[in-house]
Amino acid sequence: MKLGFFTMPMHPIGKDWQLSLKEDREAFILADQLGFVEGYVGEHATDPEENITSSAMFLATLVDATKQMKLGTGTINMPNHHPATTASHIAMLDHLLGGRFILGISPGALPSDAEVFGNFDLPRPALFLEAINHLLALWTTAPPYNLKGEHWNISTARTYIPETSMGTVPQPLQRPHPPIVVTAVAPFSQGITEAAARGWEPISANFLLPQWVKTHWGKYVEGCARVNRPADPANWRVAKTVCVARDDATAAAYATSPNGPYYYYYRSLFNKLKRRGALGVFKSDPKMPDESVTLEQVIQQLVIHGSPSKVADQIHAFKEQTGEFGTMLYAGVDWTDRELARNSMILMAEKVLPLVNA
Repeated sequence: MKLGFFTMPMHPIGKDWQLSLKEDREAFILADQLGFVEGYVGEHATDPEENITSSAMFLATLVDATKQMKLGTGTINMPNHHPATTASHIAMLDHLLGGRFILGISPGALPSDAEVFGNFDLPRPALFLEAINHLLALWTTAPPYNLKGEHWNISTARTYIPETSMGTVPQPLQRPHPPIVVTAVAPFSQGITEAAARGWEPISANFLLPQWVKTHWGKYVEGCARVNRPADPANWRVAKTVCVARDDATAAAYATSPNGPYYYYYRSLFNKLKRRGALGVFKSDPKMPDESVTLEQVIQQLVIHGSPSKVADQIHAFKEQTGEFGTMLYAGVDWTDRELARNSMILMAEKVLPLVNA
C-alpha cells in the first residue's frame, strides 16, 4: 500500500483565511517531505469552511515547494468552468509541475456553487460529461476547433492563423493528457464504471462506510471488463480519516473531542448532508430513517485513531472489509493543534505505513 494525501479542506468559520491557506500548504509540503506519493485538494467558490476556491491555483503555489509528490485536483468541478479555461489552465499547470500532475474531475456537489455559476437547475451529469469531452477534444484535435454541445460551443474557426498558430489551446506535457481520476461519494457508484471504461481511475471518499467503499471495486471491475482492460487494485485510491499519536489516549482525545478538528469536520459534513437529505452515505442500511443516524456513530465508524500499532491494525481490518487497494489517501483536517496534526502525518508515514506493509 502507498500513502497519499487528500484534503477538502474544512476549516472553522471565522478562522483567518491566510492562516488556513498557509497551514494547508504546509501540510502538502510536509507530505512531500515524508514520501507521500500523491496529494489532492478540493475546491469550492462559495463555502467559507471549504475555502480553497481553485484547486489548480492552490497547486500552482506548490510547484517549487514540493519535489517528488504528484499533485492532483480533488476535484475540479467541471460544470462551473468553461472547458477551454480548464484545458488551458491545466495544460500550463502540468508543464509547471514537469508532469507531476493528476487531473481529478467531478460534477461538483455544493448547491451554492451551482447557483452562483448559474447551473443549479441544469442537469449536472450532462454538463460534466460535455465539459470533459470538450476538454479532451481540445487537447487531442488540431485547430481550428468547432465543438458543438448543448451547453458550450467552442470555436476558433474565424480567428485561427496557421502561420502563428493563434487560436490554439495549449496541450499538457503528459500526452495525450494527464492521468484522470474521479471521486466516488456514493455506494455502487455508476460513475466509477463509466470512468473505468474510459481509462480513468477511482478515489473512494473518506466519509463512506467500509461496506460502501467495497462496492466501488465491483463497479470498477465492471467498467474495465467492458473495454477488456485489466482491473488492477493498485489503481484504486481510498481516502480515510486517520489520527495517529504516540499513545491511544492522546489520539482518542484529539480525534473525538467536540472541540477538535475531526469532530468539526464530520459535524459540518453531517449537517450539510442532512440539510440536502443525503445522509444515506452514513447508513449501514439504506432503509434506516435519518433520525437513527447520529454524529457520534459516524465518527466512531469512520475515524481511525490510536497509536501507530493500533492504527495499523485498524487499517488491516478496514482492508479486510473493502479488499485490497493501491493507495490510502490520508484525509487532511484543520490544524487546530499544529504539533498533533504534524505528528499524526509523520507517524503515519514513518511508523504506520511500514507496519501495514510488513
